Amino acid sequence: MKVTKDMIIMDVLKMDMGTSKFFLDIGMHCLGCPSASGETVEQACMVHGADADKLIADINAYLESK
Repeated sequence: MKVTKDMIIMDVLKMDMGTSKFFLDIGMHCLGCPSASGETVEQACMVHGADADKLIADINAYLESK
């Protein structure tokens, strides 16, 4: 299972709730809000001024380590 920038945030969370810490660490504290259900990881990163490539790399490294 690999996460990509075009995935919806809620879909990533459903894959593994442990990924929530990565979103929280970059200031995405509203993981239960409607935006999380319709916004891609890349879109959310743009809104929050975060590096989408780094976030994806960190999440995928976490998932691979399990």
